[in-house]
Amino acid sequence: MDSYSKLFDKLRIKPDKESVARDQFPPCEWAGCESAGAYRAPKGRGREGQYHHFCLEHVQLYNKSYNYFSGMGDDAVIAFQKDALTGHRPTWTVSVNRWGQTDPNAGQRRRPAEPTYNDPFGVFHGSRAGSARAEPEEPRRHVSPMTQRAFETLHLEVGVSKDEIKAQYKVMVKRHHPDANGGDRSSEERLREIIQAYNYLKTAGFC
Repeated sequence: MDSYSKLFDKLRIKPDKESVARDQFPPCEWAGCESAGAYRAPKGRGREGQYHHFCLEHVQLYNKSYNYFSGMGDDAVIAFQKDALTGHRPTWTVSVNRWGQTDPNAGQRRRPAEPTYNDPFGVFHGSRAGSARAEPEEPRRHVSPMTQRAFETLHLEVGVSKDEIKAQYKVMVKRHHPDANGGDRSSEERLREIIQAYNYLKTAGFC
C-alpha cells in the first residue's frame, strides 16, 4: 500500500496534545504536577513583572487564593489605593490664587499689589508706566486734496470742530472785507477764496 494514500492517512496516529504542550511550555510549578505550565500567574507584590507557570487546573487554584495586599496593614492598603488614583506618580499642592484670598480685617477679597515692572511703552495693561502715559491720539481723518486745500485756506488743521471752522471763517471775512479796510478792494480775491473754502467745507459736512 502506498504510504501516501488516503487510506494510510486515516491510520496515522495523531500526536498527544499534552506532549506537544510540554514541548512548548515549561513544566507546571505546582508541587507534584507534571503537566505543561501554559498559564502565567503573577508572583505577587514587590515582584511585579515576574510570573509563575501553572497548568490550567493549578492556575485556577492559585488565583482563588491570590491576594496582592497580603501582609499589608489597613492603613497601607488605603494609602496604596489612594496613590493608585494618580498612577503612583508624585503630586504637588496647587498654590492659592492671591486674588481669591480674603483679608481677615476687611472681610472681603483683596487685590494684590500692582506690579512694579518697568513698562515704558505701556504694553501691559494696568502697569504704572502705561497708566501714566497720555492717551494715544485719534488717527487723522483721511480727506481729499480739495478738502485739505480748503482747510489750509482757512488756516485750520483737519479735524477741528464745526464751531472752530465757523469762528475762524468770521474772523477772516472781517479781516479781508473791503469795508474793514477803508474800501480797499485789493483783498477781494483773498476774500473770495475764503468764502469758497468755507462753502466747500459746509457742503462736505465739516461745518
